[in-house]
Amino acid sequence: MSKMKRWMLKAVWMASALWSLSAAQALTMDDARGMAVGESDARVEAIAKAVAQGSEKTAAYLQALADDVVKMAGDQVIVVRDGQGLDPVTGQAVAVPPDAEEVMLNNRLRGEIDTALAALKLFSPDVKLRRQAALALLKEPDASRAPLLEKALAAEKDPTVQSLVRQARAAALLSSEAANDRLLAARELADSQQPETLLLLNQQLTQEQEPAVQKQIQSALTQVQGSLRWGERLGAMFTGLSLGSILLLVALGLAITYGLMGVINMAHGELMMIGAYATYVVQALFREHLPGVFDAYLFVAMPVAFLTAALVGAVMERAVLQHLYGRPLETLLATWGISLVLMQGVRSLFGAQNVGVENPSWMSGSLQLLPNLQLPWNRLLIIAFALAVLVGVALLIGKTRVGLFVRGVTQNRPMASCMGVNTARIDTYAFALGSGIAGLAGCALSQVGNVGPDLGQSYIVDAFMVVVLGGVGQLAGTVYAALGLGLVNKLLEGWTGAVLAKIAVLVFIIIFIQKRPQGIFAMKGRSAEA
Repeated sequence: MSKMKRWMLKAVWMASALWSLSAAQALTMDDARGMAVGESDARVEAIAKAVAQGSEKTAAYLQALADDVVKMAGDQVIVVRDGQGLDPVTGQAVAVPPDAEEVMLNNRLRGEIDTALAALKLFSPDVKLRRQAALALLKEPDASRAPLLEKALAAEKDPTVQSLVRQARAAALLSSEAANDRLLAARELADSQQPETLLLLNQQLTQEQEPAVQKQIQSALTQVQGSLRWGERLGAMFTGLSLGSILLLVALGLAITYGLMGVINMAHGELMMIGAYATYVVQALFREHLPGVFDAYLFVAMPVAFLTAALVGAVMERAVLQHLYGRPLETLLATWGISLVLMQGVRSLFGAQNVGVENPSWMSGSLQLLPNLQLPWNRLLIIAFALAVLVGVALLIGKTRVGLFVRGVTQNRPMASCMGVNTARIDTYAFALGSGIAGLAGCALSQVGNVGPDLGQSYIVDAFMVVVLGGVGQLAGTVYAALGLGLVNKLLEGWTGAVLAKIAVLVFIIIFIQKRPQGIFAMKGRSAEA
């Protein structure tokens, strides 16, 4: 049977069932059997016929097929759930023979079943389900479903769902044999704000032979692209803001250590890695010992990541770095060697392969603002987390006794020492604080990607660029530089590509530093003037 004949047959079945004066037919055993066994084409036709009938039993049976709980015992179709057999037609309990065979579904049939279930949800009392169903039918248009969509449109009261159903109907008619139907469908789709519409229109444009329809499709494409442009721009800005918040977390600790002691810490990325692996360990412990409260593991992982990285940083400072102050080259080489040791230690403990850190359920999903703009919850929460860490560090530096000592040592170390400040202890505290913040950055990064021994290497260069651009030791400059670089980098990627965008940002930073070596915000104090 040709594709056209199958389409005509499905359309006839749809139309006759929907516009019949009699009530919808109930599911029969022949219908159930036709959907369960036979050739794929025949089963697809049986599914289309079942959708046209649209009974509750049909919906339940299709869901059972999708869930792979349907078996065949001779000519008998049985739905088996929790070891209990049910007749899909009568709903009565039946025995499940030992020789009952599983009903097999290929990808094509699964797609047809999913779309059929979506079509049946068009008549659900839940507005959300009807909206989801209309979107699903818009993505998978089928001309045979046009009568079903007409019926749903006539019964729909919600304006948003009405618009989506109307677009789904137009998408279904876009491949119609009648040129006038295709023309009207293209005109209707011009008002769509769904990304899927672009693909449908482009596909039809490559096949369209009628000049008037071609012109209308091109006009519709232009209009839809214009409608989606703001979503794309806002999406790029959000991605840039997300990247900027991550850079802020990475650079915040580096700004403290580098600004206070002038130490170019090449192991800063590995401190992030330690925080990420600490998160992974906490997750594994919760999954094994506390599975009932797994979603709360992140609240334990954050302080653990901070303390672990801070402890490693304090040991580094006391054991190595305090003996190398005033010798920047030797300090750089020493921290680079420490970074290699830390990476190898992690490889020995956890292996060279990346490990996955699972998001808690409350960080999964996304916030839908526009049809083509979804904001992932994990990214949104990382932005909020970065702001919270920034506020905490600002309060610590500006409002506490330790922060006063840190500022004093940063601005004039000899004078602070003369006033009785233990500069060596402050150095350790500051380095531990910066390392702990790096651990928090690693904890955040574990929620948006895999964790591996090379995690820190991807961000260390960008972190140094943020610190230098913002002004050494200046929190405000770090904020402006991190968010600015994130936004500029992502906006440029849309025009030039990732590599050229990175090069352009680097060239800009080099030129900026040549003109203003102190960065966006200059350090204050006599040491800065020296």
